[in-house]
Amino acid sequence: MSQADPRCVIQTVGLTMIYRSGKLEVTALRDVDLAVHPGEFVAIMGPSGCGKSTLLHLVGGLLQPTSGHIFIEGVDLAALSDADRTQLRRRRIGMIFQRFNLLPTLSARGNIDLAKKIHGNGAGRVNGIDEIVDMLGIREKLPFRPSELSGGEQQRVAIARALINQPAIVLADEPTGSLDSANSRLVLGMLQRLNETLKQTVIMITHDAEAAAMANRVIEMRDGEILQRVHQFSYEPEFEGLF
Repeated sequence: MSQADPRCVIQTVGLTMIYRSGKLEVTALRDVDLAVHPGEFVAIMGPSGCGKSTLLHLVGGLLQPTSGHIFIEGVDLAALSDADRTQLRRRRIGMIFQRFNLLPTLSARGNIDLAKKIHGNGAGRVNGIDEIVDMLGIREKLPFRPSELSGGEQQRVAIARALINQPAIVLADEPTGSLDSANSRLVLGMLQRLNETLKQTVIMITHDAEAAAMANRVIEMRDGEILQRVHQFSYEPEFEGLF
C-alpha cells in the first residue's frame, strides 16, 4: 500500500487509466507519479489526447483509475465511498471547465448561490459571495442570466462558483479555451492573482504556452506519460495593469 507524502496536497502514485469499449482498450495514463505542494500554480501541457484532462478528472474524483493511488491532502480517494468522495470534492476542490456549465435559467448570482448551497459555507480568508465577486469584478453582472453575459464574464462567474466554498485546490481544464485573447489574458491574470491572494493550489490544463507561462511550474505530457516535470516561469508585469 502506497503512503501519502505529508508535504503534498495532491499526489498520484502509479496512476493508470485504461478505457475499454468491447475488445478495444485505450491507455489514457500509464504509471503517472505526480506531486503538488500547497499553494503551487501548476500548468499541465500537451497535445490533444495525451491524457492531461483524464489526469485532472481523476484528481478531481470525477473518474476512478484502473490502478494506482490518488491522495488529496493525504486521503486516498480509493479508500472512500462514492458519497465520501463526493463530499471531499465539494469541500476541498473547485473545478473550472472550458465550457462554463452555467444554468441558463438562473442569474449569475443564482448560479453562485446554488453552488454555495450545495457546497456549504466555507470558513477562511474570504467571507462569502460579496468579496469574491468584487475580486472578480462581476458585482454589476450578478442580476444577469448567462445569455446576457460575454464569454469572459461567464467564465468569471464560473470561477466565482468554483471558489465559493473556498477550496484548498482549484482544478481548471482549458479555462480559456472558449475565450478570445483579451478575455483569456484577463482570466489567466485573475487565476494567478487569486492563487497569490487566497493561497489556493491551482492545477491548470492548457495547450497554450502563454497560458502556461502564468504558472510557476509546468508539467509536459505525451501519450499518457509525464515527459518534463519542471519548467519555471517568472511573473509577467504586463498583466499588472489589468487589475
